[in-house]
Amino acid sequence: MRDAYHEELDSIGDGLVEMARLVGSAIGRATTAILDADLKLAENVIEADQRVDELQHELEARAIALLARQQPVATDLRIVVTSLRMSADLERSGDLAQHVAKLARLRYPERGVPHDLHATILEMGQLAQRLMAKAAEVIITKDVDLALQLEQDDDAMDLLHRTLFQHLMDDRWKHGIETAVDVTLLGRYYERFADHAVSVAKRVVYLVTGEHADEIQADLQTEIQTVPGTEGA
Repeated sequence: MRDAYHEELDSIGDGLVEMARLVGSAIGRATTAILDADLKLAENVIEADQRVDELQHELEARAIALLARQQPVATDLRIVVTSLRMSADLERSGDLAQHVAKLARLRYPERGVPHDLHATILEMGQLAQRLMAKAAEVIITKDVDLALQLEQDDDAMDLLHRTLFQHLMDDRWKHGIETAVDVTLLGRYYERFADHAVSVAKRVVYLVTGEHADEIQADLQTEIQTVPGTEGA
């Protein structure tokens, strides 16, 4: 019975990894669709989000069944509850990738991004995909150090997001209000996608340690500041 129980716990983790890989692929393909005005690819991303939703429902059903049958405590309970929260982050990430694809479909046959912002949006899409790939790795390895790195990696997304707004606020903007709205939405979609990847990693930290990532990072900063010779560093 215990072997079957732990197999069920493992299957929940496997489901989370599959969700992370699917939504990471989705944001990459959605980015290609919006930049290349690829309607077929956009439709594919939109339709594929159903599988992410199905996985979340399956994971929730497994988790609820475990709670009902096994009444887990301590670490096992933390695994089940945290997994439910991670699945919600991943499902929302899939929705955000779908939003990018829907915008590509809406603007077809035109490209949804002005040429002068092509490189920035491409970089945001690639970064979002890398962040989610790293989140998947964190789920598999339970590597706390790697999980804590994600928040630092997310700083690059925030910088790209600010770059978009600098373009929008520039007096030389010549692409009109509709395109400005589109770019604003796209920036928000990528920024929120990255936030969800970070959230998944933080939840793994809690799953492994029982402490919240922010608390661990604060403790590390305190330790650094108390090392002789590092004051004011």
